[in-house]
Amino acid sequence: IVQAEDELAAVGMAIGAGWAGARAMTATSGPGISLMAEFVGLAFFAEVPVVIFDVQRVGPSTGLPTRTAQGDVVSLYYLSHGDTWNVVLFPANMKECFDFSGEAFDLAERLQQPVFVASDLDLGMNNWSSDPFQYPEKPLDRGKVLTAEDLDRLGEFSRCKDVDGDGVTYRTLPGTDHPLAAYFARGSGHDENAGYSEKPEDYEGLMNRLDRKRETARSLVPSPLVEHENGAEVGLISYGSTDVAMDECRNQLRNEHNVLTHYFRLRALPFSQDLHDFFSICERVYVVEQNKDGQMANMIKMELKEGHSKIRKILHFKGLPIDARFITDELVSQEKEK
Repeated sequence: IVQAEDELAAVGMAIGAGWAGARAMTATSGPGISLMAEFVGLAFFAEVPVVIFDVQRVGPSTGLPTRTAQGDVVSLYYLSHGDTWNVVLFPANMKECFDFSGEAFDLAERLQQPVFVASDLDLGMNNWSSDPFQYPEKPLDRGKVLTAEDLDRLGEFSRCKDVDGDGVTYRTLPGTDHPLAAYFARGSGHDENAGYSEKPEDYEGLMNRLDRKRETARSLVPSPLVEHENGAEVGLISYGSTDVAMDECRNQLRNEHNVLTHYFRLRALPFSQDLHDFFSICERVYVVEQNKDGQMANMIKMELKEGHSKIRKILHFKGLPIDARFITDELVSQEKEK
């Protein structure tokens, strides 16, 4: 454990450790995430694994420092500048906070990039009851790491060449005793051999490969949890600690208003095909989240090729954890206006 002087230093240390072959993470809240933007862009483009926990709270600026929110969704996914995307995990309870911490490290090393775990102050500061955590039994996934013996066998190595077609290249760890092993990471434009390049075709090819990596990530991140009710027309989408209120809300809708619902709990970005499948069976979809602008709903709109008109927003941004009655009343009110 290293105590850094600020958020820039903290994430810089973690990225440096990831480049050196260690598993490293740091934690912060929204303002710290803002300060980490340039370093995160470096880790994304140089393809260095690192894990960052974001305990979200109310903003802008210092906002309500001891209150909860889900206002960092867009900034986490696109953090840095230019054409960047990041893996984001959304735990909804203590068990998932524990499980996703290990999952985040596996994904960071498998995909060779930053992975965020988006908690919030409700999960991060309040007291929760939980079953005992189960110690993970599966081996660590270190991803595509080549040893000196591997390099001898292959006879060649290109750090940024997509050998398998999944967008994820092979890497070596610093100190690997072989003349082919990499000893340098580059945050500027480069070709398949990681050599500096400003050629348009090299940069376009590199960005297209990183997009293929995103398609791979869709199949690796935790899948959404989906529940169906026969005869339902209405869909509900939530993520993170909002899930705590959803069972009670669905019971209220069913018993008090005879409204049946399908439920989709999003657990990670980037989105998977499951999202498109869910929209195909719903007439209307309410995205429930704890921020003012409906950040996740807006991102879903960008993801969908069709079905935009089905989206409705239920937004809670009071700083206190969202409750079932608020969701029920908002949904019923919007249903009357449809």
